Amino acid sequence: MVAVTRSADAVWKGNLLEGSGMFSVLSGAIANMPITWAARTAASDSKTSPEELVAAAHASCYAMALSNVLANAGHVADELAVTAVVTFDPPKVTKSALTVRGKIPGIDQAAFAEFAKQGEQGCPISNALRGNVEITVEATLER
Repeated sequence: MVAVTRSADAVWKGNLLEGSGMFSVLSGAIANMPITWAARTAASDSKTSPEELVAAAHASCYAMALSNVLANAGHVADELAVTAVVTFDPPKVTKSALTVRGKIPGIDQAAFAEFAKQGEQGCPISNALRGNVEITVEATLER
């Protein structure tokens, strides 16, 4: 597989506490999204934060990694619903808690928990965070 790059740009004006900025991603999927310190540490007021973006990246990456683990074991998920909750304890991100609910025919809770663990180990975003951020996985098989 060929290496792929993605990029984003950010512009910040002012000091940390009272300043503000915007970021965009090169694909155009997110453009001129406002960012502030308050959005990171208090009410978001419809603004995002780096931590929220890490959570989105981790949840979506993990869902894909887990679907791959399942497929390699001969299972196809009817649905995987993943939530990532990223904790920012200034000055660092300390935790990403993954919660996954899955509807997968033909497996039991114990098998799903093992597949969920393997998915976390194979997730590129998990691997980028590992060693710096505590990562937890809670997996629940739904019928």
